[in-house]
Amino acid sequence: MALRPIDNALPTTPNRPKKQPKIAIATQKQQPLTVNDETHVPVPSADVTIDYISSDNLKPMLDPEAKIQSLIEDLDSKNWIKVCESLNDVRRFALHHSSLLFPILEKIVLVVAKTMKNPRSALCKTSIMAASDIFNAFGDKLLDPSTSEAFDGLLIQLLLKASQDKKFVCEEAEKALGLMVGTLTPLPLLQKLRGYVSHSNLRVRAKAAVSLSKCVSKMGLEEMEEFGLKELIEVAADLVNDRLPDARDAARSISTCMYDALTKDEEQKMEVWQNFCHSKLPPIHAISILKIVKP
Repeated sequence: MALRPIDNALPTTPNRPKKQPKIAIATQKQQPLTVNDETHVPVPSADVTIDYISSDNLKPMLDPEAKIQSLIEDLDSKNWIKVCESLNDVRRFALHHSSLLFPILEKIVLVVAKTMKNPRSALCKTSIMAASDIFNAFGDKLLDPSTSEAFDGLLIQLLLKASQDKKFVCEEAEKALGLMVGTLTPLPLLQKLRGYVSHSNLRVRAKAAVSLSKCVSKMGLEEMEEFGLKELIEVAADLVNDRLPDARDAARSISTCMYDALTKDEEQKMEVWQNFCHSKLPPIHAISILKIVKP
């Protein structure tokens, strides 16, 4: 039997077109360029290797009179590489043209101390190297009234850098502190260091104690008396039980130097030393000092 067409059948719908898959187009992300603030020339952001030049390899300038005119401005540049170069120029002036640098020495010391605070290690180390060359060139002139305050800022920065964990910065700062003690008159430097041996930072305290003990080792009895024998032995007594061995060693060195100076022409050396310690210190501190000095 033939089938009848169904008039009310639903109309057939055409096949829906297949959904085309999305095609992801990979785009290469452009790397930003670092722009030099002064020249507006794009420079790559990769790290730049800085060579640390020894003092022996720093040559005199061809035209120092012209260079000195822009030195302070160059040191204040926003381009850290240029600041490094300018710090090396400071070193050249200190080594070979110190008479040109002296009139602006206070400003230079302030800038060097400020640059030591920079978190970039290359700047920090180069500024410490500049401080070393300044010590060698100017010595006690840094303690003149015109530069004394700037020197104070430099001193605390060196103590802080000698106390930090970055080994190569720490070693450079310790070297600079050693040169400082070697080139400056011990008594006025001792007076500068005195406040830092009671610093709240125990590492700073220890580094200051080491430098102070080196100053004392260069002094005779007359200079010790000028500073104050009682105050000096009290410094040693405060350090003898310090938490850090460097500070305790400094206390031993100070005490030994004082013992040698006080008993130099005495026959009963130990008796003189015992009487001195008991007359200047509380009994418990006197006993601590007497224990660490081995005649």
